Amino acid sequence: MNNTIIKLENIIKIYQVGASEVHALKGVSLEVKEGDYLAIMGPSGSGKSTLMNIIGCLDKPTRGHYFLEGTDISTFSRNKLAEIRNKKIGFVFQNFNLLPRTSALENAELPLLYSDISPKLARQRALEALAQVGLKGREHHLTNQLSGGEMQRVAIARALVNRPSLILADEPTGNLDSKTEEEIMSVFKSLNREKGMTLILVTHDPDIGQAAPRRIYLRDGLIVKKEGF
Repeated sequence: MNNTIIKLENIIKIYQVGASEVHALKGVSLEVKEGDYLAIMGPSGSGKSTLMNIIGCLDKPTRGHYFLEGTDISTFSRNKLAEIRNKKIGFVFQNFNLLPRTSALENAELPLLYSDISPKLARQRALEALAQVGLKGREHHLTNQLSGGEMQRVAIARALVNRPSLILADEPTGNLDSKTEEEIMSVFKSLNREKGMTLILVTHDPDIGQAAPRRIYLRDGLIVKKEGF
């Protein structure tokens, strides 16, 4: 039986905006098991990004509990959350966030620069991650020599290089044409099916969301529908 990797219990997030309060999440409970592939869907302003930021340890809930691999991290300090984020979570963003004028390999190695593994092992891991996403032979190309799809593959390789427990992808195909979008979605599918990676995808695009076997729909800070559970 798969272990529970994420357990959210009644997560509430309130932002103070001037004199008023914005209730971004109003009591979200969710379980994600190891090897799950989940899409978080919903319109703009539904709470998707807030939920992703909490799951990704980029923000803390106002109330409620967040268990990551069995540890309640809801009240951890920002430094402690940053440590967990670097070790356990790989991020893939819509805008790739690659360093310009550097190679695919250097970009993929980046998360390991501050780790305690040797430069030789870091390089080996980065080469493996690039091969995993279909970029074998393109490792030394600079970012400006890569297509949009290749840049997103580099970003996925960078997310994999730390061997995280979880990959979080925020609108990962938002800047890609439909053919390239399909290619990137097939990379995610293969990582999940063949490598057993736990994936959480945040999207407002129903077609992209349908690629995930499990889906939750947010509206006004609440989960209004679950599919595949």
